[in-house]
Amino acid sequence: MAEAVTVARPYAEAVFALADATSALGHWSQMLAAMATVAATPEMMEASGNPRLSPEQVYGIIAGASGNITTEAQNFLRVLIENRRLGLLPEIREIFEELKNEREGVVDAVITTAFPLDSGQLAEIQAELERRFKRKIKARVDVDAALIGGVRMQVGDEVIDGSVRGKLAGLASALMMK
Repeated sequence: MAEAVTVARPYAEAVFALADATSALGHWSQMLAAMATVAATPEMMEASGNPRLSPEQVYGIIAGASGNITTEAQNFLRVLIENRRLGLLPEIREIFEELKNEREGVVDAVITTAFPLDSGQLAEIQAELERRFKRKIKARVDVDAALIGGVRMQVGDEVIDGSVRGKLAGLASALMMK
Protein backbone atom coordinates (compact mmCIF):
# COMPACT_ATOMS: atom_id res chain seq x y z
CA MET A 1 0.00 0.00 0.00
CA ALA A 2 2.79 2.36 -0.93
CA GLU A 3 0.30 4.77 -2.49
CA ALA A 4 -1.50 5.40 0.82
CA VAL A 5 1.81 6.10 2.56
CA THR A 6 2.81 8.49 -0.22
CA VAL A 7 -0.44 10.42 0.14
CA ALA A 8 -0.33 10.31 3.95
CA ARG A 9 3.26 11.60 4.29
CA PRO A 10 2.54 15.33 3.60
CA TYR A 11 -0.28 15.30 6.16
CA ALA A 12 1.93 13.59 8.75
CA GLU A 13 4.80 15.99 8.09
CA ALA A 14 2.49 19.00 8.43
CA VAL A 15 1.08 17.74 11.73
CA PHE A 16 4.59 16.92 12.94
CA ALA A 17 5.82 20.43 12.10
CA LEU A 18 2.88 21.96 13.98
CA ALA A 19 3.34 19.66 16.99
CA ASP A 20 7.10 20.20 17.05
CA ALA A 21 6.77 23.99 16.83
CA THR A 22 4.40 24.03 19.81
CA SER A 23 6.34 21.38 21.80
CA ALA A 24 3.28 19.13 21.78
CA LEU A 25 4.62 15.95 20.17
CA GLY A 26 3.30 13.74 22.97
CA HIS A 27 -0.14 15.30 22.98
CA TRP A 28 -0.45 15.06 19.20
CA SER A 29 0.70 11.45 19.39
CA GLN A 30 -2.18 10.68 21.78
CA MET A 31 -4.73 12.59 19.71
CA LEU A 32 -3.65 10.93 16.46
CA ALA A 33 -3.80 7.52 18.13
CA ALA A 34 -7.36 8.15 19.28
CA MET A 35 -8.49 9.54 15.92
CA ALA A 36 -6.77 6.73 13.96
CA THR A 37 -8.38 4.08 16.16
CA VAL A 38 -11.82 5.54 15.56
CA ALA A 39 -11.23 6.08 11.82
CA ALA A 40 -10.09 2.48 11.34
CA THR A 41 -13.28 0.92 12.72
CA PRO A 42 -15.53 -0.69 10.11
CA GLU A 43 -18.46 1.48 11.21
CA MET A 44 -16.50 4.70 10.74
CA MET A 45 -15.15 3.57 7.37
CA GLU A 46 -18.72 2.89 6.29
CA ALA A 47 -19.98 6.22 7.67
CA SER A 48 -17.23 8.23 5.97
CA GLY A 49 -18.15 6.67 2.62
CA ASN A 50 -21.87 7.16 3.10
CA PRO A 51 -23.12 9.82 0.64
CA ARG A 52 -26.14 10.50 2.88
CA LEU A 53 -23.92 11.90 5.62
CA SER A 54 -22.55 15.39 5.25
CA PRO A 55 -18.87 16.07 6.02
CA GLU A 56 -20.00 17.89 9.19
CA GLN A 57 -21.96 14.82 10.34
CA VAL A 58 -18.95 12.57 9.72
CA TYR A 59 -16.80 15.08 11.63
CA GLY A 60 -19.26 15.04 14.55
CA ILE A 61 -19.15 11.27 14.76
CA ILE A 62 -15.37 10.93 14.71
CA ALA A 63 -14.65 14.00 16.86
CA GLY A 64 -17.11 12.82 19.47
CA ALA A 65 -15.63 9.35 19.58
CA SER A 66 -12.02 10.60 19.62
CA GLY A 67 -12.31 12.27 23.00
CA ASN A 68 -10.75 15.60 23.95
CA ILE A 69 -8.91 16.96 20.91
CA THR A 70 -7.56 20.47 20.40
CA THR A 71 -8.89 23.05 17.98
CA GLU A 72 -5.91 22.37 15.68
CA ALA A 73 -6.72 18.65 15.71
CA GLN A 74 -10.37 19.42 14.97
CA ASN A 75 -9.32 21.54 11.99
CA PHE A 76 -6.96 18.80 10.82
CA LEU A 77 -9.79 16.29 11.03
CA ARG A 78 -12.05 18.56 8.98
CA VAL A 79 -9.36 18.89 6.28
CA LEU A 80 -9.02 15.11 6.09
CA ILE A 81 -12.78 14.65 5.80
CA GLU A 82 -13.18 17.37 3.15
CA ASN A 83 -10.36 15.86 1.09
CA ARG A 84 -11.72 12.33 1.56
CA ARG A 85 -8.54 11.27 3.35
CA LEU A 86 -10.01 10.11 6.65
CA GLY A 87 -9.01 6.52 5.89
CA LEU A 88 -5.35 7.63 5.88
CA LEU A 89 -5.35 8.44 9.60
CA PRO A 90 -3.65 5.15 10.61
CA GLU A 91 -0.84 5.76 8.08
CA ILE A 92 -0.58 9.42 9.12
CA ARG A 93 -0.23 8.35 12.73
CA GLU A 94 2.41 5.77 11.85
CA ILE A 95 4.51 8.27 9.88
CA PHE A 96 4.07 10.86 12.65
CA GLU A 97 5.36 8.34 15.22
CA GLU A 98 8.40 7.58 13.04
CA LEU A 99 9.19 11.30 12.79
CA LYS A 100 8.64 11.76 16.52
CA ASN A 101 10.89 8.82 17.39
CA GLU A 102 13.59 10.14 15.08
CA ARG A 103 13.42 13.59 16.70
CA GLU A 104 13.58 12.09 20.19
CA GLY A 105 16.39 9.64 19.33
CA VAL A 106 14.17 6.64 19.94
CA VAL A 107 14.08 3.45 17.91
CA ASP A 108 11.34 0.81 18.02
CA ALA A 109 12.31 -2.73 18.92
CA VAL A 110 10.29 -5.93 18.81
CA ILE A 111 11.45 -8.46 21.37
CA THR A 112 10.00 -11.89 20.79
CA THR A 113 10.38 -14.54 23.49
CA ALA A 114 9.17 -18.06 24.04
CA PHE A 115 7.98 -17.16 27.54
CA PRO A 116 6.76 -13.91 29.13
CA LEU A 117 9.51 -11.65 30.47
CA ASP A 118 9.44 -10.10 33.91
CA SER A 119 10.22 -6.40 34.23
CA GLY A 120 13.83 -7.04 35.30
CA GLN A 121 14.56 -9.21 32.26
CA LEU A 122 12.97 -6.67 29.94
CA ALA A 123 14.95 -3.82 31.51
CA GLU A 124 18.19 -5.80 31.08
CA ILE A 125 17.51 -6.56 27.41
CA GLN A 126 16.43 -2.98 26.76
CA ALA A 127 19.58 -1.59 28.43
CA GLU A 128 21.79 -3.88 26.35
CA LEU A 129 20.02 -2.83 23.13
CA GLU A 130 20.37 0.85 24.06
CA ARG A 131 24.08 0.35 24.67
CA ARG A 132 24.53 -1.49 21.39
CA PHE A 133 22.51 0.92 19.22
CA LYS A 134 23.38 4.10 21.17
CA ARG A 135 19.74 5.18 21.09
CA LYS A 136 16.78 4.97 23.41
CA ILE A 137 14.77 1.82 22.75
CA LYS A 138 10.97 1.67 22.79
CA ALA A 139 10.35 -2.04 23.16
CA ARG A 140 7.30 -4.12 22.35
CA VAL A 141 7.33 -7.67 23.66
CA ASP A 142 5.65 -10.52 21.82
CA VAL A 143 5.42 -14.09 23.09
CA ASP A 144 5.85 -16.87 20.52
CA ALA A 145 6.09 -20.40 21.93
CA ALA A 146 7.44 -21.62 18.55
CA LEU A 147 10.81 -20.06 19.45
CA ILE A 148 11.22 -22.91 21.98
CA GLY A 149 13.49 -20.73 24.15
CA GLY A 150 15.67 -17.63 24.05
CA VAL A 151 14.97 -14.23 22.53
CA ARG A 152 14.69 -12.78 19.04
CA MET A 153 15.12 -9.00 18.81
CA GLN A 154 14.41 -6.77 15.85
CA VAL A 155 15.60 -3.17 15.95
CA GLY A 156 14.82 -1.39 12.73
CA ASP A 157 16.12 -3.63 9.94
CA GLU A 158 18.56 -5.52 12.14
CA VAL A 159 17.60 -8.87 13.68
CA ILE A 160 19.45 -10.48 16.56
CA ASP A 161 18.26 -14.06 16.85
CA GLY A 162 19.24 -15.76 20.09
CA SER A 163 16.31 -18.15 20.04
CA VAL A 164 16.64 -21.91 20.18
CA ARG A 165 14.60 -22.15 17.00
CA GLY A 166 17.01 -19.75 15.23
CA LYS A 167 20.05 -21.67 16.42
CA LEU A 168 18.51 -24.97 15.26
CA ALA A 169 17.75 -23.45 11.86
CA GLY A 170 21.35 -22.20 11.61
CA LEU A 171 22.66 -25.65 12.55
CA ALA A 172 20.38 -27.32 10.00
CA SER A 173 21.57 -24.93 7.31
CA ALA A 174 25.22 -25.58 8.18
CA LEU A 175 24.67 -29.35 8.02
CA MET A 176 22.99 -29.07 4.63
CA MET A 177 26.05 -27.25 3.24
CA LYS A 178 28.36 -30.18 4.04
